Formats: sequence, C-alpha cells, structure tokens
Amino acid sequence: MTRSYDDSVPDRHSLAEIEQAMFAHVGDLSVNLPAANAVSTLYRAANAVRSHLTNTVLRGYGLTWTGFVVLWVVWIWDGLETRHAAESAGISKATLTGVVKTLEGQGWITRETSDVDRRLVNLTLTEAGAAMMQELYPAFNAAEADVVSCLSTRALTDLTRSLRLMVASLEGGSLNDRESRRHIEPARGA
Repeated sequence: MTRSYDDSVPDRHSLAEIEQAMFAHVGDLSVNLPAANAVSTLYRAANAVRSHLTNTVLRGYGLTWTGFVVLWVVWIWDGLETRHAAESAGISKATLTGVVKTLEGQGWITRETSDVDRRLVNLTLTEAGAAMMQELYPAFNAAEADVVSCLSTRALTDLTRSLRLMVASLEGGSLNDRESRRHIEPARGA
C-alpha cells in the first residue's frame, strides 16, 4: 500500500491537535482515553524537557543527553560498575560502551577492571570530570527550575508525587507519603 503525505500538515502539532487525531482513530475502540492522554502528554513533556536541556545547557559542554546521564549516575554514586551504570542510565551495555569511550576521550571518566573479578569494569569520574559536573550541575538545575517555573509550588509538589507513584508502581516498589514528602518538599528558603 502506497501512502501519500500531505505537505500542508505541519511537522509540529499542538497537544489538542494530537488528542483530536488520536480520538479520531481510537474513539470507537474500548480504550481508556484519559490514560492515553496522560501517557502521551508525559512522553511529549519528557522529550521537550530533554531537548530543551540538551540545547540550552549540555551542548555547551559538548555533551549529549545520554552522556550527561552516564556522568550523572557515576557522579552521584561515586563510581559504578558498568552493568549498574547502564541500568541506572536506562541504556544497554553496548550503548554504554560507546558513550564511555566518548567520555574517556574527553577526559571525564575512567574504566578500571575489578581486582576481584576481571570480567567486571568499574567507572569513575576523573578529577576533570568531577570538576566539570560541579560546574555543569548548577546550570543544569537552573534550566530545570526554568522548565517548571510555570507551575505553582503546590502543582510542582503534586506533579513530583504523581510521577514518583507511577515509577514506584512500574518498578514494583512502593512510596509511602512520608518518604514522598521528605524527598519532594521544597528546601527551606527556596
């Protein structure tokens, strides 16, 4: 079957246009439209945030999103075995290998074979890598704050709690209210 494409259709569509197009195709099906709208909006928001942070912060440091995430997880855990770094970054070990080669070439990360099991490889940030993350993260966080500046403090807290609950549900864990509040309430004076 040959498909023809209408050049008058814009490359970018508003959320309302996407939801209307989706409803036109699935409105007669037995589906949960609020769930579909929520997940498709979450997906679009995540991609928009990723693109914004990459373009406004990470490119200035010569980083891709994936490169940043790998540096981030290795940084916050003070080093990681490669399999744990890949899992934490949400990428395959094969993808991690290429990313680490690039980060090594930039002088930000090192690989070291484990003394205990030579099959295992540990990643650590170099001094330059740690210094770069110390410089980069405040700029990254300022861009994060800009992204959510359209939300009230209450809306931001509710969004964070809802997203944490979704993640906990999907990952088979639980997130009680006390733990949730402790991690997402704004810092004093913020």
